[in-house]
Amino acid sequence: MEILSKIFEYPFVLRAVITGVLLCCCAALLGVNLVLKRYSMLGDGLSHVSFGAAAIALAFGFAPLQFSIPIVIIAAFLLLRINGNGKIKGDAAISIVSTSALAIGITVANLTTGMNTDISNYMFGSILALGTEDVVYSVIISVLVIALYIMFYNKIFAVSFDEKFAASSGINVKFYNGLSAVLTAVTVVVGMRIMGALLISSIITFPVLSAMRVTKKYRSTVILSVIISVVAFLIGIILSFSFDIPAGAAVVLTNLAIFIILNCFS
Repeated sequence: MEILSKIFEYPFVLRAVITGVLLCCCAALLGVNLVLKRYSMLGDGLSHVSFGAAAIALAFGFAPLQFSIPIVIIAAFLLLRINGNGKIKGDAAISIVSTSALAIGITVANLTTGMNTDISNYMFGSILALGTEDVVYSVIISVLVIALYIMFYNKIFAVSFDEKFAASSGINVKFYNGLSAVLTAVTVVVGMRIMGALLISSIITFPVLSAMRVTKKYRSTVILSVIISVVAFLIGIILSFSFDIPAGAAVVLTNLAIFIILNCFS
């Protein structure tokens, strides 16, 4: 309790907690769909694209968040299109798009401002770098993501398990796949600031895999994934503050510990 009281004395920690909890809720909700469809690496691919876009934005003096969101959404649709054309599938499509975007961003950064502190913060994450504007954007986007997920829950559930059956039931599969991709893209962009491009995909997959060790029901998996994600984030923040380690790394290690423990007892 003493540690918690000290932590919340700092405004930057409070901003990180608000942003992180909302981010974890969004990531866990979307992660269930991605993991079930064996497309969990989409988050990793989009995080690389997001970093590339942020690096370009910083190099030319644009607002990174506003610049990155449309770029990453376009990349998400591009990945869906490439994956659906039958020539390039899943992980190969993600690898092509993500590494290309990352290489472009790093090249532009090195030719202009160089790999400075701001760019490093987007690669590795930094709770110290979070400003009030980041929190506002995070709240707005997170509420939108959660609201849309709840609104289309039944459709997303159907598409997650069996696309052919969903299509035969009159559900527009392409629309809901696109919606999931857009929501994932937006969540990745927002989360990159606190978790870093290299670690953001972990909070999409780890909580879901941990939850699936406990329950096999879809609704229970969704709820438990959110709980695990939020708890792991809060513990990670405490560990980060207590031992002076990066917040993103602390959150990932906490998720890893939870996953290992649940695997041992399941």
